[in-house]
Amino acid sequence: MTANPLAELLAPAAADMAAVNALIEQRLHSTVATIDQLSGYIIHSGGKRLRPVMAVLAARACGYTGEQHCLLAAVVEFIHTATLLHDDVVDESDLRRGRQTANSRYGNGLSVLVGDFLYSRSFQMMVELGSPAIMDVLASATNRISEGEVLQYLNRRNVDATPEQCLAIARSKTATLFEAAARCGALLAGGDAATQQALGEYGVHFGLAYQLVDDLLDYRGDAARIGKNLGDDLAEGSPTLPLAYALQQADAAQAATLREALGGASEPDFAAVLAVIESTGAIAYTAGLAQTYAERAEAALAGLPQSPARAALEGLARFAVSRDF
Repeated sequence: MTANPLAELLAPAAADMAAVNALIEQRLHSTVATIDQLSGYIIHSGGKRLRPVMAVLAARACGYTGEQHCLLAAVVEFIHTATLLHDDVVDESDLRRGRQTANSRYGNGLSVLVGDFLYSRSFQMMVELGSPAIMDVLASATNRISEGEVLQYLNRRNVDATPEQCLAIARSKTATLFEAAARCGALLAGGDAATQQALGEYGVHFGLAYQLVDDLLDYRGDAARIGKNLGDDLAEGSPTLPLAYALQQADAAQAATLREALGGASEPDFAAVLAVIESTGAIAYTAGLAQTYAERAEAALAGLPQSPARAALEGLARFAVSRDF
């Protein structure tokens, strides 16, 4: 295995992503120095850039030869970064990607406001694309992501959370932007309705697989590799699919352990919760479901012509479930 398997996988998009990153740097600029500083801090915090690279690869896989895919990718990244800034404030997070969160470093107020700046800057850039269809997809996606955030917030400390509720939140909060990125790549390339649908389905299934693996890594990951503290979701009172599945399968004593930890009456006993999650088969169930979604994502690409971009998208689907960060 290479030192950075993801970089090797995404090599077909390397030149495009260099252009995307240069565009991001340019469009981050504001006459307000603090905006430059804070937005630059979060943009340069070591993210994988999977959402923008998906837009780039989707466009290339559909035969696109222009340059606007870089602008589309930058729009997608700005939307995603804005959600991260707002997320960390709501979740009271202090660590992301191994670094201090923006809200922890600069305060909640500035984090929210700069998140708003990034949202509004993304809207300006959408207009430049000159495609009402793309604007419609991205505007609808942004709205749905916000709904997912509200659902997640309302579901905090929900000791009766179900796997179906957790999947609905993952669908809105995470999979939606992947879906929009892939679908808009096809739209930009002039793909027909079937191609747009196929790329959208790829994005949805990839996003669900990716989120489920994130849920697993919160219990079984290496904190240094994933860049955040293990058990963060539990500490924040966010029931994710492994916990919700374990609640359904647990006996009375095990369920009491999970409910007490999620309810927030006291500091969660992470080791005890992990023992229940493992013994109820929740880890294996979640991993299996993630694998199913990854396979569906790869299958959605079957109608596309063979190309380096399609191969990279297929590899991304496999990466979603094999990664440890």
